[in-house]
Order: sequence, then C-alpha cells, then structure tokens
Amino acid sequence: MSVHRVPSESGRVPIPKAAPPFDPELNVVLEALSKESRESVTPDNLEARQARDASTRPRPTAEDLRADGRFEVTELRVPGPPDGPDVTLVSARPAGLAGPLPLLYYMHGGAMIMGNAWSVLPRILREWVLPLEMAVISVEYRLAPRTQYPGPLEDCYAGLVWAAEHAAELGIDADRIIIGGKSAGGGLAAALALLNRDRGGPEPLGQLLLCPMLDDRDSTFSSHQMSGLGVWDLTSSATVWKALLGDRYGAADLPPYAAPARATDLSGLPPAYIEVGSAEMFRDEDVAYANAIWQAGGQAELHVWPGAYHGFDGMAPKAALSRDARDARTRWLRRLLAQPGVPGGERRDEG
Repeated sequence: MSVHRVPSESGRVPIPKAAPPFDPELNVVLEALSKESRESVTPDNLEARQARDASTRPRPTAEDLRADGRFEVTELRVPGPPDGPDVTLVSARPAGLAGPLPLLYYMHGGAMIMGNAWSVLPRILREWVLPLEMAVISVEYRLAPRTQYPGPLEDCYAGLVWAAEHAAELGIDADRIIIGGKSAGGGLAAALALLNRDRGGPEPLGQLLLCPMLDDRDSTFSSHQMSGLGVWDLTSSATVWKALLGDRYGAADLPPYAAPARATDLSGLPPAYIEVGSAEMFRDEDVAYANAIWQAGGQAELHVWPGAYHGFDGMAPKAALSRDARDARTRWLRRLLAQPGVPGGERRDEG
C-alpha cells in the first residue's frame, strides 16, 4: 500500500491513504451537501462564515421553546468572569414538575466561532429533558476570535458556579449536575471538568462529551487520514484553533484548559461519556482521551460509531446509526442519574 508522510509528535510517521468507509445512509446525506456547506473555514472567510451562521442558524425564542406550555423557559443574565461581561444562560425544565431536578449544563457546538445557546434546545428538550425529567441550562459563551481563550471557558465556569449557588431558586439539584456539549461544546465541557476539579468548584455528576474538539495540534493519525473526506478538514481546524488561541496557538506550554488533549493528569474527573465517529478527524484524539481517563483510574464509556462523520446525527437524524447513538446517550444519562448513592437515584436490591 502506498503511503504519504505527515509530521507527528515523534517525528514523521507513515499515514495510509485508505480511510474507513462512510455508513451508507450517512453517505447519501453527505453527498447531497452543497459545495458551500463543505467549504473550508479560512482566515479570509471566517467573518463571512460567522455572519452566514448568525443569519441562518435557528434561534428559537423563549416562547417557541415553551412549546405551548410543555416547558418552563427563562433567559437569565448572571455575573460573568472577573473583568468580563455578564453571561446569558437559557434555563428550561418540564412544566409542572416539583422538587429539585437533575441538571444538564450544556455548551453548544460551532467550532468556537459559531452557534448559539438557543438553537440546541429543542432537541435537548425533546430527547432528554422531558423523558428523563431533568432541567437544562444552555450557555451563551463568547465566540472567537473576538473573544479568545480563556474568555469562552471562563464564561462557562462563571455560569456553572452561579447555577450551583442558586440551585434552590432554580429548582435544581446541585449534587446532580451533568456538564456536556458537542464538538467545540464537548471540548469546553471537558475543559470545564478539568478547571472545575482544579479550582474546587461544584462537583459534576458526569461529563457528556459528544465528538469533542480536544486537540489543537492536529497531529493524530485520523486528523490527516480523514481531513477533507467528511465535513471538516485540517485547514478549518487550524483556522478555528488559531482564532481561539491567538499567539498561544501551538505553544508547548499551552494549558490543558485551552485544549484538553494537552492534559497530563486526568485523575479525579467525573464519569465521562465520549462518542466519536470512526470516519472523522477527531476520532483518535477522542479515543486517546477516554484511554487516558482509564489509565488515570477514572470511568469513561466510549462509543466509536462505525462509518460516522463529524456531526452525523444532526445531519442525518433518521439514519439507523443516528438513532442508535441517541439511544446510547440516553441510556448513559439514565444510568448515571439512577446509580446508587446519587441523591434522588433509584436504589436496587442486590440478587
């Protein structure tokens, strides 16, 4: 088999040109995408991409999210990080449920440069909040490059601390907070777990990391193997990491809170659910993160969906693989909330 060679941390390694095939159902959707939607993000078009996303991405109002009274929805402005602006949190829960509810504290995706806290909520409300009888808070963190690291992460941390301190008035259980996110939001959730551990902040019950963006170095096997074959490539990855990190991009001493794959100590973290596609750039960094948690004595459930590309379930929600992925996430959340020793969890007799 012919190979081409790319840099790695250990020098130069051979990378085969072969790549895992896409799932047939997912591939149909991928091939139907417009050329514009698969265009690389570059420094030259980044501002235009942000403007296009802001004008086209859904942004449901609080009234829309209430869904004819099925949910209670509140937009909150809470104190932000030191020297930073207030942070907007969108809080939602099933209407009419009394008592403190478990909370999913969620960071939206969008490669750190796009997205908003509102667009992700209809699906979360439908798939988790209603059937699992839990609350959700979605964080409107500041976006790069206007706000670079650590600004977005500090926004998320400030919101988490505020929510835990005001649990009683929010009707949530401060002992049952799960932090989560997808893509860039998954990376923020992983970073938030690290930062929270090291600052002694509120103790999350778990971390839900969906195809998380963890590694700024783009030196893994899969980052080169899958570049440009799905919906994300090395050019886009480098562009958004540079937008987030600025002059710190590529620095040897970059803190793990900026790129969690840099972490050398993954002990003391809450149980993690990590998922990724076998046919996407983030595959190897996400698998390595799960492995590092296990090596540190922690708990992680890892799913590598065969033939899946980045964001597959959002692009092809009716595909069998997408349904399986959603079911697996929900089962993990249900088990986590019901485990013995968790306040409000179900206790089962042995035998």
